[in-house]
Amino acid sequence: MLPIRQNVDQLGPVAGPYSHAVIHGDTLYTSGLTAFGSNSQFEDAGAQTKTIIDQLSILAENCSTSLQHLIKVTIFAVDPADIPEIREALTDRYGENLPASSLVFVKELFSPDLRLEIEAVFAVHPA
Repeated sequence: MLPIRQNVDQLGPVAGPYSHAVIHGDTLYTSGLTAFGSNSQFEDAGAQTKTIIDQLSILAENCSTSLQHLIKVTIFAVDPADIPEIREALTDRYGENLPASSLVFVKELFSPDLRLEIEAVFAVHPA
């Protein structure tokens, strides 16, 4: 079974040799998402986190799944001081559907305005 590579118009064009998402079997893998190009790009980590979760929700819906089926996230953050804001934003959006999670601190992301990047894995139910 070949993977299904998918880009979602609502997330904008990809800027390199990658796909927004790849579905293989009953699993959806996302590329890392940021607030780049959004209204929250120049805002704090909490606002950027909410934007990224909104993007993940759009991506999931376009791939026949939802945030309820979120299995795992990996968060790449640039400043440990942002963790309380990030956690609060995630808690608000996850509700009872807590995924497995990893947090990695990085020196910087591709734009100095970005506070974090999130990649995710979802369960999907192919139609």
